Amino acid sequence: MIDLAHVKGVIFDLDGTLLDSMGMWQEIDREYLARFGKIAPDDLQRRIEGFSVLETAQYFQSAFALPDSIETIIADWNEMAREEYLYRLPLKEGSAELVKRLAGEGFKLGIATTNYRNLTEGCLERHGILSFFSAVMTSAEIEKGKPDPEIYLKAAAAMGVDPRSCVVFEDLPAGLLAGRRAGMQTVAVWDAASEKTDEEKRRLADDYVKTPGEWLRKTMPL
Repeated sequence: MIDLAHVKGVIFDLDGTLLDSMGMWQEIDREYLARFGKIAPDDLQRRIEGFSVLETAQYFQSAFALPDSIETIIADWNEMAREEYLYRLPLKEGSAELVKRLAGEGFKLGIATTNYRNLTEGCLERHGILSFFSAVMTSAEIEKGKPDPEIYLKAAAAMGVDPRSCVVFEDLPAGLLAGRRAGMQTVAVWDAASEKTDEEKRRLADDYVKTPGEWLRKTMPL
């Protein structure tokens, strides 16, 4: 369980944690590689887990011998995902309620995602919760993806909170490991796309829940 007594900041991953989007990215990867006559391997998501957008594009270009530049690959992915983020992707159960409750209780809130900034902010704004976050760290602000703790340490610094006083919500082992390496408490969130890693996630986390709403109900009951 999480000890909230000394917590001042809460940092959320986006995809698979607050947002039900990981399945969409798997489909984009398959569709994108099919353009070049390539088949996405079954373990592709685990290979690129936690990578920044740049690191993922570099991996794709090398592993699949793609002819396009890194810049073109990144731009194509952004365009393929744009409609979903800005108009369709749903939040996970209880995400908005948890964010609003934490903000109302005086906790500083941050986002630490290896996604694009325009997609991240656009999606959070559509769901009416962007304004609750005092820091939004994306792939554009980091050099190393998760499990490196860089993105979480930068989020904590932008929030003005000691990393040791932060809690991280994550759906992937690499993200949970990044949070631990940053000296933060960690909450693992179930996601269909990473269900096979649940045992590892439970080992890495201080708490485990099916949804953000479940954590709110059991940890901050009215």
